[in-house]
Amino acid sequence: MGVEVAQVGKISIRDDAQTVGTLRSRQNVMLRPEVAGRVLALGFTDGNRVRAGQLLVQLDDTLQRAEVQQSLAQVSIASANHKRNQDLVAQNFVAQRVLDESGASLQVAQAQLALSCARLDRMRIVAPFSGTVGIRNVNIGDYVKDGADLINLEDIGTLYVDFRLPERNQGKVVAGQVVELDIDAMPGRTFKAKVEAVDPLIDVNGRSIGVRAIMANTSGEASLPPGGGKGGAGAAKGPAPGAASGSAGKAGAPVGGGAARPPAATAPSPVAAPVAVAAPLPSGCPPNVLASRVSELPAAGPSGPLRPGMFARVTAVFAFKPEALAVPEEAIVPQGGRQFVFKLVEPSTMENLGALPPGTKWVSKRVEVTLGIRKPGQAEVLTGLAEGDTVVLAGQQRLQKDGTPVRVVELGRPGGPGGKPPAGAPGMPAAPGAPGAPSTLAAPAGAPAPASPPAAPAVSR
Repeated sequence: MGVEVAQVGKISIRDDAQTVGTLRSRQNVMLRPEVAGRVLALGFTDGNRVRAGQLLVQLDDTLQRAEVQQSLAQVSIASANHKRNQDLVAQNFVAQRVLDESGASLQVAQAQLALSCARLDRMRIVAPFSGTVGIRNVNIGDYVKDGADLINLEDIGTLYVDFRLPERNQGKVVAGQVVELDIDAMPGRTFKAKVEAVDPLIDVNGRSIGVRAIMANTSGEASLPPGGGKGGAGAAKGPAPGAASGSAGKAGAPVGGGAARPPAATAPSPVAAPVAVAAPLPSGCPPNVLASRVSELPAAGPSGPLRPGMFARVTAVFAFKPEALAVPEEAIVPQGGRQFVFKLVEPSTMENLGALPPGTKWVSKRVEVTLGIRKPGQAEVLTGLAEGDTVVLAGQQRLQKDGTPVRVVELGRPGGPGGKPPAGAPGMPAAPGAPGAPSTLAAPAGAPAPASPPAAPAVSR
């Protein structure tokens, strides 16, 4: 029974991990009222972009405004009394106690005004950040309770990608590392994201670590289909998903040649009912904290075709080796926690072989190797082998000890054991038996060479 052999060659290999992830908004919030009330006005249109501090929902604030006016009057009276008492104390007409009481009354009135203004301000629901609003759950005139869902606000100019990796990769993934994404909803396009944070807590159920990457909401990069080179079948590309189409892609535009038709009048987009924006806060109320910071908050970035909640296939690349030594996985023989391969060597390189059959040019030698990155069908060899070495793929059980003679059939064929492999396809050794190349098959000892030679040189014991 023969054995199969292959040559050690160099290939491009990368250490990566595949997993699945979910796209999430960089910021998102469901706006809810803090107090119950009736919806007086809506300051947005479903699905439109809004700025930070923009009024979104106005509740009926008639009572709250009346309370503010009452508090303002009380502050005015308390302030006048306090000023009058200051003059009287200066002239020694009243005791200091009267001045202290009037000062405390003024502070109480001012606190009551601040409370009334805070209640009034809660009747206005504004956007806490710039983004895109969703579909509202209420209409003008609805009575809503405190905590009811009104409208969701999403900042989708930049998206997060949340995914999990096995715990063995915790030392490989770091902040700033680039990961590749494939979105099922957008086939044929590749996206890239940058790792922003790694969760320090490992999930005890799945023994995995949480990773969050950040990416811009763009159309990604087009993946060139096989055979779709320049001028080929895949050269013509349509507009990127989510990008504005040209005049030829508009409704009513001519598909073929000829004079272009004038664009048809498009129906006006639906808008919300006229917004009855409430009057600003009465004089005396402090400005809203968010309104005072609107100029400091960044505007919402342009959004692309990606949406929160999309499913993503994530590939995290930890290392890339363009010239790594590799052998087929079949050549690896594990023994006692160590890894070995059987290499073919010349008899002159070994000692104490004893008597060998006449014409023996190759013998077997067991060599311990250190493995690196393992891929389906291939294993990187860090130590123990060199490029061009010939190893046994199948039939290792027949090699009981080092120095077992092996006769090579078709020794003169290019790429045979010990020969220099011919130039082959890019990124893959073309020599027979190299990773991805045909292996060599051995024939039984003394068997004649096959009339129709196989794809690789044959060896036998």
